[in-house]
Amino acid sequence: MFANFIEVFLLSVVQGVSEFIPVSSSAHLFLISEIYQFKSQALMLDISLHLGSLLAIIFYFHKDLSNILNDKKLFLLIVLGSLPLIVCGFVVLKTGIINNFRNIEVIAWMTFIFAILIYVADKVEVKKKLENNINIKSIIIIGLFQVLALIPGVSRSGIVITAGRFIKFDRYDATKISFYLSIPAIAGASFLGLKSITYENFDFNIMILFSILLSFLFSFLTIKYFLIFVKKFSLNLFIIYRIILSFVLFYIVYA
Repeated sequence: MFANFIEVFLLSVVQGVSEFIPVSSSAHLFLISEIYQFKSQALMLDISLHLGSLLAIIFYFHKDLSNILNDKKLFLLIVLGSLPLIVCGFVVLKTGIINNFRNIEVIAWMTFIFAILIYVADKVEVKKKLENNINIKSIIIIGLFQVLALIPGVSRSGIVITAGRFIKFDRYDATKISFYLSIPAIAGASFLGLKSITYENFDFNIMILFSILLSFLFSFLTIKYFLIFVKKFSLNLFIIYRIILSFVLFYIVYA
């Protein structure tokens, strides 16, 4: 039992921290489970970890979300930007294509390639503000980029921030767009997961509650301090981390 709590704790930390920064939560959850041979990463636990993150971002941005619900244009733009990922995610899940990407070699290459892409995007001159310049064209571009996050190693937050920077939003606004789009993305993933277990027996036990609470805590702290970080610093720290991680994975795969 104690070993299971340790596993849940580590997975909650990884989910809460990596979901919202440009490092790929799916890749890190896969890698840590592979390295330590965790037994606790069952479907219900995975849903619980994402639920904790979803509750954290709704709680953190509850005022923004209230404004979005009252702003029909912005609400529809967020829905539009989320559709490509939701549709493509449903397709790759139902067809099983996603399983072809769940390996260390793919994660290594995606981690490296998108580190370079983030670096290039972060050098783009800022010319737009979220309040004035978010429109159908920009949200479609961001939404199409977000589809790439289905590949482990890409990072959903990372690719949305990258797309936002490419179309000349600053880091803070690009990050806020990433957070807004994470709500339907995480909710959609959780819904598909819940649908998969409707015909199975499962218990809502202390481990599930523990994972939700911890994921909520670490997600909330990550959201808060990452927003502070991007106001003051470039994304170089995450770029360096991704490159180092990719080289370690390349060594594991090809050595």
